[in-house]
Amino acid sequence: MKYISTRGLVPPVSFSTAIAEGLAPDGGLYLPAELPDLAPFLKDWESLSYAQLCEAFMAVFATDIDRAELQGIVERSYTKFDHADIAPIQKLSDDLFVLELFHGPTLAFKDFALQFLGNLYEAQIARTGNPISVLGATSGDTGAAAIHGLLGKTGVKTFILYPDGRVSPLQERQMTCTGANNVFPLAIKGSFDDAQAAMKTVFEDRVFAAEVGLSAVNSINLARILAQCVYYLSAFFRLPAEIREDVTFVVPTGNFGNVLAGWLVQRMGVPIKGFRVATNQNDILHRLFQTGIYQLDEVAPSLAPSMDIQVASNFERFLYYSEDCDSAKVREVISTFKQTGKYVFEDFKSDGISSSRTNDTEIGAIIKRVYERYGYVADPHTACGFTGLFDGPQLVLSTAHPAKFPDTIVESIGQDSTHPSLETLKARQIVKHSVEPTPAAIKAFMRAH
Repeated sequence: MKYISTRGLVPPVSFSTAIAEGLAPDGGLYLPAELPDLAPFLKDWESLSYAQLCEAFMAVFATDIDRAELQGIVERSYTKFDHADIAPIQKLSDDLFVLELFHGPTLAFKDFALQFLGNLYEAQIARTGNPISVLGATSGDTGAAAIHGLLGKTGVKTFILYPDGRVSPLQERQMTCTGANNVFPLAIKGSFDDAQAAMKTVFEDRVFAAEVGLSAVNSINLARILAQCVYYLSAFFRLPAEIREDVTFVVPTGNFGNVLAGWLVQRMGVPIKGFRVATNQNDILHRLFQTGIYQLDEVAPSLAPSMDIQVASNFERFLYYSEDCDSAKVREVISTFKQTGKYVFEDFKSDGISSSRTNDTEIGAIIKRVYERYGYVADPHTACGFTGLFDGPQLVLSTAHPAKFPDTIVESIGQDSTHPSLETLKARQIVKHSVEPTPAAIKAFMRAH
């Protein structure tokens, strides 16, 4: 299988090349040249364990990786999850379910993809002998998950940009208290969008990328999206058979990667009914799906910091498909938005995706209501998924453990939420580096380290 850029200005590449480069040389995002039809596999896949399902799914895409090697990569990727089901489903009522995606080592859904990507990179380095420098930007959870997916990997140095003071204290500790000498948390003044914009510009410098062996861990990397597709498949198989094709998946999202993974699974023939994008008060995606206008706004720090994003990178992949794979149209939209901060679609195609918005006041009230009604503690991001619930079966994706946001949980329900792995971080020393959110400053720091 070959992989193409959403912007259509570079030749197709192999799976391994797409993963190694992260961002395509023309600034676009990689996608399969053709999406496969998964329908013929569903009956055989339904009884597989999570790791077996991941291996079977990834084998469809990673056609240039030996199957035995792929099996080892996958098996190593799901050994650090603390629940036997890896991604368990909690039933709150006959029509309301929660998919818990926080049982990995950093207690967030990003672990599913980044444990896999870390092992994929390790195998790549062993195969080629070429070390890599991983660069990522985070609004909270991606950085911690990337760092912990790459800890102990020979030949890897990890550089993670994050907005200083705009992630939760425990999210910051997960990034800055590892004690590893090959991990560099880079605190910037500004928002996640500032970090992400600078990071993308660094990747566009192909000479620098070759110089340092640059690789990506953000969801611009297609491996992230593909690995996340698996928990949609797993959830679909484990929902009650009589309702599974009637269930709407409700997805808290900021960068559009999480919901995109499920939407791609649907396009590949899995009969998921539909999706709802659940945003916080940084609602660029909600406004888009409601009005057809994609318009930049100021980032407003919130109780759900991992969703404090105004420029959703993975929207470009959605745009490619919704515009009938027209790369020229993608380039036009992205260029106009980059220059003006706005694009008005004459006929925006939502393709079965609805949306909702939740502000900070509503987040606390929802956490309290869900706890009182169901005895379930939702973190602030997951709480956004409970806005606008309607009649009919729904599955809310729970993206982080509530213990990562103790102040909000205490204020909402009057009780603390803790986790042993987080408690141990509180006594460790924070080590971080201040860097300006400019491509020049980031490249200078990486060269120096």
